[in-house]
Amino acid sequence: MKIRVFLVDDQVLVRTGFTMVVDSQPDMEVVGQAGNGAEALERLGAVGSDVVLMDVRMPRMDGVEATRRLRARGGDAPRVIVLTTFDLDEYAFTALKAGAAGFLLKDAPPDDLLSAIRAVHSGDSVVAPSTTRRLLERFAPHLPDQEERPDERVTGLTDREREVLLEVARGLSNAEIGARLYLAEATVKTHVGRILAKLGLRDRVQLVVFAYENGLVRAGR
Repeated sequence: MKIRVFLVDDQVLVRTGFTMVVDSQPDMEVVGQAGNGAEALERLGAVGSDVVLMDVRMPRMDGVEATRRLRARGGDAPRVIVLTTFDLDEYAFTALKAGAAGFLLKDAPPDDLLSAIRAVHSGDSVVAPSTTRRLLERFAPHLPDQEERPDERVTGLTDREREVLLEVARGLSNAEIGARLYLAEATVKTHVGRILAKLGLRDRVQLVVFAYENGLVRAGR
């Protein structure tokens, strides 16, 4: 079955461009469009979609609020890729916390856009660890300081899982973590899966946010 993609952007030309790129692929299709968050929520209630490309800055309802409400529906709610104009757009962090699977620059090459859609559809994050790290380091001073009272879920992690969690939060890929901790890449992937399950998190993006919020890593460390 084709990946069903829904586009949300207040610029018609942007939606037209994305439609041409997406519909050129044999494994995906654009099933609907909206010009703002409120319109998107209404139309997505009637149109089945797997992945939503969501602009951040729109009239009536922005992409962050629309993402939050969409993910709150639970069940088969589509996964969201937030589109930003700047790499460190201030909306990106709040969008990730709202439930977006990641974010992508609007001027990303077509191949990157298509790869992101496929990655998100398969359950992965489209945010590169290094990009996530840069984003969070910019906003780290604004995060609550919970270093003295970290989330109690952290205590449920083994020593090795905690080590892997810290390396993920520092922006390392599975291969890089394996090399640093002398583990097979497949073993690292297994640890990441267990960490996500124990912490009740969806993907690596939320894992990095969790680590920063709980003082497990700090900007510049």
